Amino acid sequence: MEIDVIWEAEETPEREALTAALQAGVAEALRRGGGPPDAEVCVLVTDDARLRELNRVYRGVDRVTDVLSFSLRETGAGEPAIADADEDDPALGDVVISARRAAAQAAEYGHSLRREMVFLAVHGTLHLLGYDHGAAEDAAAMRALEKMVMEKAGFAEEKP
Repeated sequence: MEIDVIWEAEETPEREALTAALQAGVAEALRRGGGPPDAEVCVLVTDDARLRELNRVYRGVDRVTDVLSFSLRETGAGEPAIADADEDDPALGDVVISARRAAAQAAEYGHSLRREMVFLAVHGTLHLLGYDHGAAEDAAAMRALEKMVMEKAGFAEEKP
């Protein structure tokens, strides 16, 4: 497994610990979610402006969001086919997280920034693996898997 974490967000003294936590959470999501053992995922931690731009360009929604996933293996309705998509290629795609939204949500929900960022990375990774939450039954299955991954990775109830 190869999990790269790239930081565009402002500097934080927790960056090294957050990077390790993100890698651990994504690795657990890949294992529990049925990802290939040689999977490659890139996590980009950036700012609200970048998430808003990506959300507008790729989803047609002109507002900031907390996390987006960009799969290299599947396309949605109305999206063009991915050029040179190869099922044998270990690259699954990218997960993009807003550091500011993660911090706000951590404060709102009463848990640590690390826990919120890992949850967002897990959520995004499960999307890369084909999980969705559009229908109620799919949402329940995805939430149960997210909960299990967070517990197994040791981030379930982390407080600030």
